[in-house]
Amino acid sequence: MKSIVFIVLLCFLSECCLGSEKDDIGDPIVNVREGKLRGTVATLLDGSKYYSFKGVPYALAPLGELRFQAPLAPKPWKGIRNATEHGPVCTQYDLSISQIVEGSEDCLFVNIYTKSLRCDAKIPVMVFIHGGSYSFNSGNSQTFSPDLLLPHNVILVTMNYRLELLGYLSLDTPEVPGNAGMKDQVAALRWIKNNIAQFGGNPNSITIFGESSGASSVTSHLLSPMSKGLFNRAIAESGTCIQDWANDRNAKERAFRAGKLLGKETNDTNELLQFLRGLKPTLLTNLAQKTMTTEETYRGLPDYFVPVVEKKFKSVKAFIDEEPVNLLAKGKTNKVPLMIGYNSAEGLALISFLLPKLDFYNENPSYHIQREIAEKVSNEKLKEFGDRVKQIYLNNKNLTKDDPQTIERIGSDIHFFYNTHRFAHLYSASGQPVYMYRFNYDTDLNILKKFSGFSGLKGASHGDELFYLFYNFLNKKPYNEQRKLREIALKVTTLWTNFAKTGDPTPDNSLETKWLHYTRCGKEYLKVEDNMSVGNYANGERMRFWNELYKESAVPHIVDDC
Repeated sequence: MKSIVFIVLLCFLSECCLGSEKDDIGDPIVNVREGKLRGTVATLLDGSKYYSFKGVPYALAPLGELRFQAPLAPKPWKGIRNATEHGPVCTQYDLSISQIVEGSEDCLFVNIYTKSLRCDAKIPVMVFIHGGSYSFNSGNSQTFSPDLLLPHNVILVTMNYRLELLGYLSLDTPEVPGNAGMKDQVAALRWIKNNIAQFGGNPNSITIFGESSGASSVTSHLLSPMSKGLFNRAIAESGTCIQDWANDRNAKERAFRAGKLLGKETNDTNELLQFLRGLKPTLLTNLAQKTMTTEETYRGLPDYFVPVVEKKFKSVKAFIDEEPVNLLAKGKTNKVPLMIGYNSAEGLALISFLLPKLDFYNENPSYHIQREIAEKVSNEKLKEFGDRVKQIYLNNKNLTKDDPQTIERIGSDIHFFYNTHRFAHLYSASGQPVYMYRFNYDTDLNILKKFSGFSGLKGASHGDELFYLFYNFLNKKPYNEQRKLREIALKVTTLWTNFAKTGDPTPDNSLETKWLHYTRCGKEYLKVEDNMSVGNYANGERMRFWNELYKESAVPHIVDDC
């Protein structure tokens, strides 16, 4: 009798540890809380096999009368659900191709890539949150494939979340408080936490990482009580939630302007809501720039329908209900190790956007000043600040089309550099290690720099580091043809995955230098480039200039602790 019990127990444990089974044609089948999933066996660039599960629903999209609300719990299914193809992308206006992509409102899916399905494998998990100004993109493998990350013995998970109005409309009401897209991300992280062991993952070793608005999302999760306990490390590439472009301070007014553009002029919130709920999803895209005020057209980037500070309602759990920078300054954070940084010439991606506005900026240099400051100081002080910007960057000359590098530097500092430093400084008070970097590789993998039209300028453009982390149709040719590029990509992915696995990007001596963590006194950062080395206070002279403006504006800033 004891031997029979032992055999039954052994079989049970064996099934649990495998975490999966196979169907008649060898496709893997995994049990998750909602039911069974059928995936596929695929091949990485290095020839090794992995398991792919695409289009896995992590939540149910609220439709109809529930549109714009938080996501619903995923529904269980009977039988075996195919997870062999991506689910539909979220409805969007794709700026990269200047076209509306119909997709679907029912778009809340994750994609999971793993080399083991043993539930005792406990492989570290990397969850990527895509960028795209909170208005376009997806987690699909055409852009974000697992080929360069999985060889480092990690699991990659990507996600879709609702975008633009469908994800970020706010009416300051319990029905539409805002941040639905952020709550989608939370739901995805919760699903991953609950189910990733079935894919060989360690639910206690989850690293979230993202680029641009994906990075500002990552840093938002560091501040949101909703996200507490759902991840263990964070990587923010070229974006933070304390940037102007990651916060909409006039969301309700913008919603009414959107309604007017779409044919409903009203002052009644409920009437507007009913109207917007009745429209085709595709009509709720490509409205961010169209709803900008004159002030917004020139002060900042055209990123709207983005996260908001929610009003407090008894019946609604807020994603975030206080200014992010104030939460940081108060130390109200989800305390995990952080890796954070930017590319050396982020503003290359902004030159074409800024060139048509040069005459306005030459006449009104105060519009270089961030909205966060402009709302705090007098008009006289704001004008003084603008004059100081013109003196520092231009020696009081006017900007022309012949000054692209200067335009890049102004755009980089205002929209990326300074607030990355400020976030690192304020977050370092958490007691958690912070690793800061400046990415400065400039090779044929700098795909977005090529597209910028200013490839002759120095530095790495916004988004360029992605092509050292993900293999796709854009970087396939140079990656395949140049061994040196493959070696560089291996170094970069080693840093990222080391951090995901250990909380330290250089835990051993396998790379040429030891990445020292950031301190308030030293402001250490890694120069991610040929001959990597540690420096102090990246772009420090310009950062000190901006910090003085923030200090004089009486907002949280970098304090010299030395």
